[in-house]
Amino acid sequence: MREVALVYLDRSGGLQKFVQDCRKYNDSKQSYAVYRFIISVNPSDIAELDAAFGNYILHQPLQAAQVFQSVCFIAIKTLSLIEQLQTEAQISILLKPTHLPPLPSYILSLSAFPLNYTSQRFYMAEGIAIAMGTVTKYTQGARFLCSEETCPLSEGFRYIRVHLPGATESATVRSDFVCSLCSSPLQEDMKYRVLGDKQIVEMIDIKVLNALKGYSSDQSHFRIQTYTVFLR
Repeated sequence: MREVALVYLDRSGGLQKFVQDCRKYNDSKQSYAVYRFIISVNPSDIAELDAAFGNYILHQPLQAAQVFQSVCFIAIKTLSLIEQLQTEAQISILLKPTHLPPLPSYILSLSAFPLNYTSQRFYMAEGIAIAMGTVTKYTQGARFLCSEETCPLSEGFRYIRVHLPGATESATVRSDFVCSLCSSPLQEDMKYRVLGDKQIVEMIDIKVLNALKGYSSDQSHFRIQTYTVFLR
């Protein structure tokens, strides 16, 4: 899969963009614990290279991002793109599909039954934004160190916490993490915290327009309920 990912990045121009993003990080005087890269992927093009990997990206995007993470880490080390980078865990990859297959199974419909949306895969959704919250900050990544000074993990970049889609804020930053080597509490190195913007949007299904137009269906009773979307 890593070979397919590298070939796709090379053919799609993603590798060139990745190199340019690395140069921005390398030229920056700021120290980073997490290096975040956004990679656009065309599922159809990847499926032509390797059908299994194309399906992997569509249905298990978090695991597929780890494949690109490994490829990007090898590229950075091989080409010496970011001198400050130490571990693969410091790389955060966000996959952004250019489109999804035009099939019903890829359309998110909260009125469909059964509600089999426990998998963390890509869906398309269409709705109307009826309320929007203010833009606030959230932690994209953080560096932790062992509080025991004699522990080898009291320095370096072994403990990197990165926000994943669907995770809560406490999954990235909290005070009860412990060292896997000596079981001492971990302390966050605040100067390496990476912040991002988030916004909460209240959405409602586009079918509500039919009700507002006085559209009558065969169903005697129906209800349209709003749902919350987190934009990060």
